[in-house]
Amino acid sequence: MRRTDRLFELIQMFRDGRTHRGQELADALGVSVRTVYRDVETLVASGIPVEGARGVGYILRAPIFLPPLSLTVEELAALQFAVTLARRAGDGVMAEAAGRLMATLDAELPNGRRRRAYQGAVEVYASAPDLPARHLSEIGVAVTGRELLALSYESLKGARTQRTIRPLRLEFWGHVWTLTAWCEMRDGFRVFRVDRIRTLDRCGTFRPEPGRTYEDYLLTVAETPHPAGKPGSRRV
Repeated sequence: MRRTDRLFELIQMFRDGRTHRGQELADALGVSVRTVYRDVETLVASGIPVEGARGVGYILRAPIFLPPLSLTVEELAALQFAVTLARRAGDGVMAEAAGRLMATLDAELPNGRRRRAYQGAVEVYASAPDLPARHLSEIGVAVTGRELLALSYESLKGARTQRTIRPLRLEFWGHVWTLTAWCEMRDGFRVFRVDRIRTLDRCGTFRPEPGRTYEDYLLTVAETPHPAGKPGSRRV
């Protein structure tokens, strides 16, 4: 089971309001207790209100639900546009999640004129990215959970390097995905093309440090002149 799927399943199990021990969760997911501990830590870092401790158990203290939807047709059309792009520009996990989100939205909307107006408000014929990108969902979880990533990366010139990075932000440029990160090997910010990442493994967590955050990256970009107006000169 992919990690993003495990995180989703964990949330579903926590929704019953009971305390769950690590071994119980591990047996249900078919993974080790240690893996469950790491996944729970990722959920907590993402803002999910899970409380507890190793050896004691975990419980979801607050429900996770959509508030009553009160959106205009224009807002619904914008949401449909964003979800459709996610289905076409993301990897398999992201596309599947976008489909579930749209189904949830449809189920929450009242019947009648507003539903019909929303469903006919917009259509997207955008093509998929020129180069398919793997690892998008896993990288997204790592960005949210502040997890270090060990990469095998191949540059546009064919050079391969092994890197440990602090992933900071995923960005889609209409035809390719990039990952802005702090590179431990280069001791500086780098922008990686996601389609050039050959292998990826999580290897621990990190805490934000002054000079190594995404906000710091934006400051360095603003202060660095770029030839021909091309941003991101630190791409690799």
